[in-house]
Amino acid sequence: MSTLLNKKYKSFKKYFTIAMAVIMGLIHVYNYTVASMPSIKFYAYHLMLGLVMVFLFYPTSKKNPEKFIYLDWIFIMLTLATGLYVILDFENYVQIIQMSVPSLQIFWLGLIVLVLVLEASRRVLGLILPAIAVGTILYALLGADLPGLLGHRGYSFQRIVITIFSDLGVYGVPVGVSASNVFLFLFFTAFLSASGADKIFQDLAISLAGKKRGGPAKMAVAASAFFGSISGSAVANVVSTGSFTIPLMKRQGYKRRFAGAVEAVASTGGQIMPPIMGAAAFILSDITGIPYATVCIAALLPALMYYICLFKMVDLESVKGNHKGISSDELPDFKETVKKGMKLFVPIAVLLGLLLVVQTTPMTAAIYATFATIICGFIDKYERMTFRSVIDGFVGGAKTSTQVVTACATSGIVVGMFALTGLGLKFSDFIIGLGGSNILFSLILAMFICIILGMGLPTTAAYIICATAIAPALIKVGVAPLAAHLFLLYYASISAITPPVAVASYAAAGIAEEDSLKVGMSAVRIGITGFILPYAFVLNTDYLHFGFDITTLMTWLSAVVVCYCVAISVQGYIEKKVSLIERSLFFVAACLAITPNFVLSIIGIGMFVVLYGKRKLEYKKEITSKQTAVA
Repeated sequence: MSTLLNKKYKSFKKYFTIAMAVIMGLIHVYNYTVASMPSIKFYAYHLMLGLVMVFLFYPTSKKNPEKFIYLDWIFIMLTLATGLYVILDFENYVQIIQMSVPSLQIFWLGLIVLVLVLEASRRVLGLILPAIAVGTILYALLGADLPGLLGHRGYSFQRIVITIFSDLGVYGVPVGVSASNVFLFLFFTAFLSASGADKIFQDLAISLAGKKRGGPAKMAVAASAFFGSISGSAVANVVSTGSFTIPLMKRQGYKRRFAGAVEAVASTGGQIMPPIMGAAAFILSDITGIPYATVCIAALLPALMYYICLFKMVDLESVKGNHKGISSDELPDFKETVKKGMKLFVPIAVLLGLLLVVQTTPMTAAIYATFATIICGFIDKYERMTFRSVIDGFVGGAKTSTQVVTACATSGIVVGMFALTGLGLKFSDFIIGLGGSNILFSLILAMFICIILGMGLPTTAAYIICATAIAPALIKVGVAPLAAHLFLLYYASISAITPPVAVASYAAAGIAEEDSLKVGMSAVRIGITGFILPYAFVLNTDYLHFGFDITTLMTWLSAVVVCYCVAISVQGYIEKKVSLIERSLFFVAACLAITPNFVLSIIGIGMFVVLYGKRKLEYKKEITSKQTAVA
């Protein structure tokens, strides 16, 4: 391609991308403010524009993006053609889909959409999720030849394609949640970033935690908790905050594996941290019918426990390695940062106020929070937003959505095949049969399945598949619906740090310049609370309860005790090294405090107070005697 032609092509592609991103954003805002479209038509818009963005941002050849540009544009044209068919001829499409003998035209359009979704998923997410989708299609096609429980009556390829091209497949619940809640929150996050609010997040974390012992590592935890609570993506969180926290930790003397592990664990927690959890949390709300605000409130204490324990792990690591804080002249001024924080604090306040006080839908809250971000950005005297920043917000939101759109669309294929063949029900019956009526054994089975799936899949896709196949089994053995789904969400999320395939650990390892397996193993050790918490809130649902009563007070008190006890048991330090017996006693205290039994919980809290208080007094006396000796 000649230089002049290449320049013209890049210019055309740039403006085409901006146009598609702006249209995508405005359609979603229009649907939830001006007039609502029929759900399938709206999902068709969302999937069409999402796939167009995939083929624009993810070329066929990563090494040589210009090599197959014609193929990329063929995919774009096919995406627009199939999407516009559903949108413009919607009534006819719905009638044909509902007929028992669909038309040949619908079959071919459905086949094209199937290929487009699988190819988009391959480009964005890799081979594993498309391979699972193809596997479920083959199961639907060949299941009549399978023996025993796995066998079914078998379905024609035409029936399979039509199912995929319907509201049971790519226009089903997963894409619906992506089109509604998830996209608008990604849109909001993109505008926060475009306004410069993400930098304020970082500066707040640095100024709050930087001076303390182990300041850089604590800063990484605080920054990732702040940023992760609005981004909801582990890898995005690692890349954004880890780019400055990991090098800083290394300069302060932390081992590379520990620096990478801290960032990976802290970033993974963003997917379970309210107010904006990962995309899977919105799908959880939609599947269970539980309001998103209720899900956030239930998830708050477990998420805080996750970060409290991680913070204490980091603190004790700082004691072991004698890591100091950052000098004051290297820290941003806290008061100045707060002054600049209007464009951060006002949108977050609008979001939380509408979600928790006014109790609007999440979509409405996200839209008004985005408007607040733009208004605050334009009147901000420190770093004013420009028209270019607004365009960056549209493009950033559209680009970020590509991962969720492809994951949800491909998961829609899997869910559609589960529904068609009854595989989800068979899977659920298998777990019940294997676990019997034993809740604990069923939970362990569910945990392993969820972690294994999550190792190769995005959290959203892993959760959708597990929610379809496993959640009914857990509910049947007596687990409360919200607890069952949060259990699966946690393990789908925590798989991001679980070797051998740990995407958050891999991303952190790249920045830390350390072996990914070493970072992954360290992440499992310091993120151990994430593996314990799901059992805690399933077996003791008080951890999902919030109210102004004695139960909540005792639960929150025991939660802090559990976090400290686990951190001390793993690290083996308080202010100095503790004995193996003491570590064991702290572990016992954690086990007692976490139980739903009030008396045992009190005993556990009492054990912690005695053990921890004794160590603190001894250390205080030691310091006093040293000061006296010096004097």
